[in-house]
Amino acid sequence: MNIYARYFDRDVLVHNYEELIEFLSSIPEIPITPRMMEDVRAYVDSDMPYPRRYKIRPRVYFILIKTNAETMLEFKSHRKDAGLDGENVSMRSVESVPTKKEFKAALLSQQREGWYLGGITFKRVIQIAATSKFRYQDTDFSAYVYCNSPQECYDRIVNHLKNRTEVDLRSQFPSARGANFSFEYMGKELPEDVEMEM
Repeated sequence: MNIYARYFDRDVLVHNYEELIEFLSSIPEIPITPRMMEDVRAYVDSDMPYPRRYKIRPRVYFILIKTNAETMLEFKSHRKDAGLDGENVSMRSVESVPTKKEFKAALLSQQREGWYLGGITFKRVIQIAATSKFRYQDTDFSAYVYCNSPQECYDRIVNHLKNRTEVDLRSQFPSARGANFSFEYMGKELPEDVEMEM
């Protein structure tokens, strides 16, 4: 299977991992780190058919899509036939058009042992001191978790929060597939300056 790669208006269709890294290395804005190279190789070698976005900095990504197309012309004609435009290509493949939930579910189930940085925004029950009533307040929490998949990272964070005495049991937690849970694979080792929260 070949790989279509895109970073803003620069794109390419490559046939192997080495060609893909060569293309990414040619873009000064993309820092090529050992962790990124390992992550890209894992995606290329995996059976996962869904597209993959890699974060460069906040709201800036490059996109990888697996395809059976042999040339850029063939790839783009398939994309046009499928009714996919450049704005939506990051979340859709050429052969199928998965929903965002299907895409997130595929990412969550990927088995990859190591450290994850998981972040969650949940609705925490807070008591209003003046009235003794309660209200929901959006609360952010993030932690480094050593586990086997993003889904396990989510489960362990939620279990941790539910077991904290200062978190009311009526607090509401989002679905792992929703926008209020995010994760980033950090590798088998963490930087020395990371402070553990869990």
